[in-house]
Amino acid sequence: MSLFHQYETNVKHKTNLTAISERDSTVRRIRTQQNQQPDSRDEEAALSSVRSSKHKPEGSAGLLGESSAVILLLGFVFLLWIVVLISVKQLILSSSGHFNFVRARKHLERITSVGPRTVGSPENEITTVNYLLDQIAQIRNESKTGPHSITVDVQRPTSCFGYLCYDRVTNIAVKFEPQTSAQHFMLANCHFDSVPNSPGASDDAVSCSVMLEVLHSLVNLSSPLKHGIIFLFNGAEETFLQGSHGFITQHPWAQQVRAFVNLEASGVGGKELVFQTGPNNPWLIQAYVQAAVHPFATVVGQEIFQSGLIPSDTDFRIFRDYGNIPGIDLAFIDNGYLYHTKYDTPDRIHNDSILRAGDNILSVLKHLVMSEELADSSKYRNGNMVFFDILGLTMVAYSAHAGTIINYTVAIAALIYLGGKCMLASCVAVRYVRDLVCAVIALFLSWFFSLLVVLLVAWLVTKMGRSMFWYSHFYAAVCLYGSAATGIILLIHTLVKNLCHRNVSHVDLAEIFFDASLLLWCFVLFFLTHRGWCSAYVPMMMVVFPLISKLLLTKLFRAKGASLQYSILYLMGLAVPYVYIMFLIRVIFEVFTPILGRRADIPDIFMASLVTAATVILSSYFIHFIYLSRSTKWTLAVLGSVFTLMFVLVSSGVFFPYSANPSSPRPKRVFVQHITRRFQALNGSLQSSDSGFCINDQDYTGMQHITPHIPQINDSIRMHCQDHIPYYGFPRFLTVKFLVKLSWYLPAPEVSPKAPLELKLLSRQITWGTIKMTFEVKGPSHMSLLLRPHAGAYLILSSFRGGMLRLGSDSFIFYCHGLDAPTWNFWFEIQSLKSSDVSPDEGMISLAISAHYFSGSDGRSEPLESLLERFPDWAFTSSWITTYHMYRY
Repeated sequence: MSLFHQYETNVKHKTNLTAISERDSTVRRIRTQQNQQPDSRDEEAALSSVRSSKHKPEGSAGLLGESSAVILLLGFVFLLWIVVLISVKQLILSSSGHFNFVRARKHLERITSVGPRTVGSPENEITTVNYLLDQIAQIRNESKTGPHSITVDVQRPTSCFGYLCYDRVTNIAVKFEPQTSAQHFMLANCHFDSVPNSPGASDDAVSCSVMLEVLHSLVNLSSPLKHGIIFLFNGAEETFLQGSHGFITQHPWAQQVRAFVNLEASGVGGKELVFQTGPNNPWLIQAYVQAAVHPFATVVGQEIFQSGLIPSDTDFRIFRDYGNIPGIDLAFIDNGYLYHTKYDTPDRIHNDSILRAGDNILSVLKHLVMSEELADSSKYRNGNMVFFDILGLTMVAYSAHAGTIINYTVAIAALIYLGGKCMLASCVAVRYVRDLVCAVIALFLSWFFSLLVVLLVAWLVTKMGRSMFWYSHFYAAVCLYGSAATGIILLIHTLVKNLCHRNVSHVDLAEIFFDASLLLWCFVLFFLTHRGWCSAYVPMMMVVFPLISKLLLTKLFRAKGASLQYSILYLMGLAVPYVYIMFLIRVIFEVFTPILGRRADIPDIFMASLVTAATVILSSYFIHFIYLSRSTKWTLAVLGSVFTLMFVLVSSGVFFPYSANPSSPRPKRVFVQHITRRFQALNGSLQSSDSGFCINDQDYTGMQHITPHIPQINDSIRMHCQDHIPYYGFPRFLTVKFLVKLSWYLPAPEVSPKAPLELKLLSRQITWGTIKMTFEVKGPSHMSLLLRPHAGAYLILSSFRGGMLRLGSDSFIFYCHGLDAPTWNFWFEIQSLKSSDVSPDEGMISLAISAHYFSGSDGRSEPLESLLERFPDWAFTSSWITTYHMYRY
């Protein structure tokens, strides 16, 4: 009862003071009427004694000094941040000793020594394949006397899916099973190909190196495993997941796969994060929880990734959608600035990164192939899991159903705590509810205006041409946007305290705003749980720990107010949820900051929003101290000074977005294609042609920082879209249409590949108004086909090697082949509603085909090399040769 009557006691206390004041006035009036002169000194002394005895919480013992409050909060945040950084940088605590990272390191060095390994190149299809087969053969020889057998198969599948076609890409599949054979298999997948112009150490040579050593470790087991493992060394992942599709849809072993583990990267080195599991099949994450030696996983990452916020895709989707099998998706996420660049080299991958990945994969695979669930996973299929690690020390996992019960129980307990205060005497309850509603409104207003001001600052920074200053100076964004957000929140609550609640005890206000923060976190908890989000465990932690802390400290708070003892214990109660929240915030910024450097929309708005969101989350229970502090003026002055200084520094260009620092490069990404374009008339004659450098920018700053180094690249040569030509008349490699619009075209000499593109129209058949055209194409390993029917005509069907694709009115098909692939044959049918609708000068359809030369001598040219040398050292240029041919039929 003492807890629920705390607010009532404070209200009664103020009522008693009012009654005393009224009584004093009455006494003075009566004495005046009776011409009695009171002894003013005795009366004032008595009144002062009464008031001081009734106002203990408002005295020096009841409030914190401004400096004390600031030191406590900054010390608390700094200490937790140090704990987070230690957790992130501490890759391993101890090792199982079964995985040999030295051999894995040697594999990594050998695989990457050949340079970029694009699909179709000799480096990928011959050199790397031969090395992998040689190492697997050596491991196989060791297994002959053991309890297991190894079978190797080199697969070169051909097929089409979606807008993708592939022909004879290379997969190496290794079946590891007991000598008595097995019926059920785990699949472990990596890919050994890389993007052009990158050695691909982290993406994904290190994973293949780890898998080779895991296979070697398993061979040396003395007792047989219950089930088998298929190791898939996938040779065509960077060409939009074609290798995994070829295996799971065409390889005979795929029918025996019951689950998979996929090893990927979106950064270079660091920890490998489990960011995706399932779908359903909770036994998989339970196996990871039980077996992983160095756990690093969170369902928050899974829900963010599957929401589409991260512009990426992995083989996980192919195995899930085309194989209907569940799995675990892992990826290295550290230092994403170097992802898909020349800086993705073996020396940037720490030995501990290799060791922890090897320990985890080996332990999890051994656990899964000895489990009962793998043999009949359909029995354990239903249900999702809530899972997360605690600073890499241990894992917590429980069913989503249990999570729902826990979440609702915690939320109801918090509402009972708040509801108890609403069940006091009517006048007290009404005042409490009124004050609580006002506090919630004040919180919303402070958060809204902080976001509004920060977004305004981000807009001004962008308009001044200083966008992405944080790309190589992350803490500058924290200082600029964080100080603005914190300052606005503090200013609004200072005004609320001094102007709107002059007659309310500061201790009561602090209590009210704690309750308001608790209520809002309850709402978030209810909402996420109702929506079925497993990540609702985060607001659950932000409700249960502060609530328990507050219940335990109620008596101390009533007796002494904001004493140093109370403040320290209050912060200790917040330590668990806050250290976890700060850990999540660090991971989110680690992932999203590099991604924002690869997006063409306004990245500063997104960065400012992230910093503000982090500030709001962390401030939710710190606002309690604003009302327990005697003053905030010096804090506001410091925040204002920090913001002003940072805004001046950012505006003056002190923080350059990019860096060529060898220890921590922050490169600007630019695509440069040396292209020759040829446009054919309807009769087959050459209508026009030109050649130049097609330069695509991948971030918001465009060429503003490149132009001072290469004056010819400026807005005067920015590409103008030709809407009447397929995809604006320029070669398209990625399926990202906006990249064509963010291009610059600098005239250059013609390119003449030694193996030029050859396109032949084999046949043209007309049946009932439908025209069927059959083509044969011979060209490099990467080609793009672009089809645009003219007015009055439309595509009705198209066939490609290995599959059928129904096409829309404007179509893109990407084709890729390995070595020794036959010519690419395809046909399509086109029809016009009325022959009069089709222009006799334009024909029925425009067909454009781009040939992309990434490797060998055809992938370079002297003019291209000369241009690349002029780019600043902080720019990473991904370059190749392209020819573009457009025909009309």
